[in-house]
Amino acid sequence: MTENTFRILIVDDEPEILRFLRAALLTHRHAVIEADRGKEAIRMIRDQNPDLMILDLGLPDIDGVEVTRRVREWTQIPIIILSVRNREADKIEALNTGADDYLCKPFGIGELLARIQVVMRRVGNTGTKPIYQVGELILDINRHQVALAGISVELTPTEFDILSILIQNSGKVVTQRQLIQKVWGAGYENESRLLRVNISNLRRKIESDPTQPIYILTELGVGYRLRDIEIQ
Repeated sequence: MTENTFRILIVDDEPEILRFLRAALLTHRHAVIEADRGKEAIRMIRDQNPDLMILDLGLPDIDGVEVTRRVREWTQIPIIILSVRNREADKIEALNTGADDYLCKPFGIGELLARIQVVMRRVGNTGTKPIYQVGELILDINRHQVALAGISVELTPTEFDILSILIQNSGKVVTQRQLIQKVWGAGYENESRLLRVNISNLRRKIESDPTQPIYILTELGVGYRLRDIEIQ
């Protein structure tokens, strides 16, 4: 299968990592632009419009989590975190801020390339599917848009992918395993934490009270279900 190629912004202050990533991505025909500071990365996203950002957390000027937070104020560009920080708390913070994926150093270039393709498939997920509506929640797959009570809701590509799967199966339980395989692909079966974080983020964006959700319901020990009845 031929892989798609993208314009990728690498943000890292380690010259060795930049050289390694540049060589690997160019070998696979991706276009590469680089930054070694967080503020520079933000400017480059505005000026050069990359398709995806690979972001280190430990930058000299501002932390990568803060970069993600600022970027998410105005764009949904896919963000893959690449960091030596392997604590669960660091991963959850980055994902809660809006990152789409998190990969720890040291890493295999094959895994990184696979994650790039998975994230970008979500962005390019178009087709002839209709508009879905549950209560005041509307999802337009073709336009990659979500609205709640007539107000646009900004979702990351990962969040949109999860919601689109749930809403296309509204009323049915989608298991954790099914969601993980459809969103992240084979080999991610143990990433239930990643799924939980993204579900939590979705609830914060579409539920009036995320602690008592009326749209995305948890089926304990099984998975999740999007409510399929009229919501008062």
